Amino acid sequence: MAEPYLTELIALANKIPNRSKNEALTCKHFFSGAAARIDGHIFMSLSPVGLALKLPEPQRNAVLDQGGKPLKYFPKSPIKKDYAVLSPQQREDTSSLFDLINLSIDHVLTLTAQERV
Repeated sequence: MAEPYLTELIALANKIPNRSKNEALTCKHFFSGAAARIDGHIFMSLSPVGLALKLPEPQRNAVLDQGGKPLKYFPKSPIKKDYAVLSPQQREDTSSLFDLINLSIDHVLTLTAQERV
């Protein structure tokens, strides 16, 4: 069931512009979807709830204000407060999408070990 999400996430990750090939970017199964990691830390997930990015608060709030949703993997699970699920329109704007993905990567790489959880 998660295989289509992993395949789609790998394809998306392979299109990310302006990234160093030295960075360890991997994609693996995660819950009922897939997660992308940079140097071992999750920055993006794709699941039945949508494409979610870990973002700094101002950009996360902007995504939410423009039609995104808070990330919640299961109906009774808590909201993953550091993430925002992009709206279909946000996913279709390729230029802005890759800007947000790169921002998410940069954000995760600057977090302390405690903040990355």
